[in-house]
Amino acid sequence: MADQVTLAAVAGAHGVGGEVRLKLFAEGLDSLKLQKTLYAGERQLTLKSVRPGGAGAIARFAEIADRSAAEALRGALLTVPREALPPLAEGEYYHADLIGLACVDGDGTALGTVVAVENFGAGDLLEIERPDGRKTLIPFRPGIADLAGGRIIADPAFLA
Repeated sequence: MADQVTLAAVAGAHGVGGEVRLKLFAEGLDSLKLQKTLYAGERQLTLKSVRPGGAGAIARFAEIADRSAAEALRGALLTVPREALPPLAEGEYYHADLIGLACVDGDGTALGTVVAVENFGAGDLLEIERPDGRKTLIPFRPGIADLAGGRIIADPAFLA
């Protein structure tokens, strides 16, 4: 399914009634609540309810009736079509938009490619894969790594 954006991953079953634990990739629970339909691969799931739970969320889907069905979803990525997401304001981005972008220095010299975006609580970090295959994390901060012209312009000093 082309042009899908991942909002969460199923971490496992919760209880015996078919609820699942989710690891959220969206900005928060409200982002997930806006979606009525999500996809686990080709499988369409109808979101009945979602609430906070631990470090993520607890969700119930109409198609998942018991613990066995919930366990079968473990590890599944929950996606939505790109067009189902709200429009972005100036300066905003989806992590999915950054993955695959070229990373260059201020002169345009290739430094690598963005392969992942992480956030451990202090802001977004870009994982850059260098041409030699090494990977490094750099803060996605003005002056360190900027999004401009469809690529990341990075200060090479941070790509040690």
